[in-house]
Amino acid sequence: MSSIAPPAPVGVVPTRVILPFIIVTLIWGSTWTAIRYQIEAGVDPFWSIGLRFGTAAIAMFAYGAFLRQPLRLPPAGYTYAVVFGSFQFFLNFVFVYQAQRYITSGVVAMFFALLIVPNAVLGRIFLKMPIGREFLIGSAIAVAGMALLFAHEIEVVAREGSGRTALGIGFVMISLLFASAANVSQAAERVRALPPVAVLAWGMTAGGSFAILTALARGGLPDTPLTPLYIGSTLYLGLLGSALTFPLYFFMIRQIGPARAAYSGVAVPVIAMILSTLLEGYRWSIPAAFGSLLALGGLVIALRARKPAA
Repeated sequence: MSSIAPPAPVGVVPTRVILPFIIVTLIWGSTWTAIRYQIEAGVDPFWSIGLRFGTAAIAMFAYGAFLRQPLRLPPAGYTYAVVFGSFQFFLNFVFVYQAQRYITSGVVAMFFALLIVPNAVLGRIFLKMPIGREFLIGSAIAVAGMALLFAHEIEVVAREGSGRTALGIGFVMISLLFASAANVSQAAERVRALPPVAVLAWGMTAGGSFAILTALARGGLPDTPLTPLYIGSTLYLGLLGSALTFPLYFFMIRQIGPARAAYSGVAVPVIAMILSTLLEGYRWSIPAAFGSLLALGGLVIALRARKPAA
């Protein structure tokens, strides 16, 4: 990952991106279950975030040292890593955990599928990345598919019409903005010149540190017993859900741009619902099944777009 390949030609998805895309999608599709286990354990979410990215940071530094990747950054690089880490690994997840207090994880996952929209818009505004018609068509189809996939959750949200639901949606929308800003910044030319492993390692260190300091300020050490399930889910989120997948994801951003890389977020909720079927007894409806196929169809169209934001 130390060498930065030139961006893929317009309309081309490099084969070197396909396997990372699959790995990221499968693992991130399962992280919603692990996050649910953390929340149900009753541990302060700031501790959960801090432990996750503290573990991920240690793994990233070990990974970089093992492969002899550069782990030092220029002064401006450290500044960027701190800002990037606070957006991606702290504020983003703070609002995700807050959102899941008020709305279901399925609705949160559905909203994160819409990360393609702010990624494309911010990429267009700040990086002058083009947005082609085929990309827009694929986006519309995918979003419609996601709406069908989570039709039941949307119906519940509309029926309740409560302030709690609105608050949860507000939290997840704020989270999307922080995640998108971090995503798009990775495609900037100056950032592409920085060692990616070092940026992620220091960014995770910053994000995890901010979370732990906040947790200490809020109430000190955790007063809830850390169960084996909580510890296992935290390690899974830190090692696989962060240390493995974030390098692959930002590698995809640097190869094909933030808009197309974010389409992993379209497939992630589908994987999450499959796991929910196997582990939680989720029952598929005809609209949900059709919606999953429609979302994947939109994904294919967008990935084959001739003028993606890349």
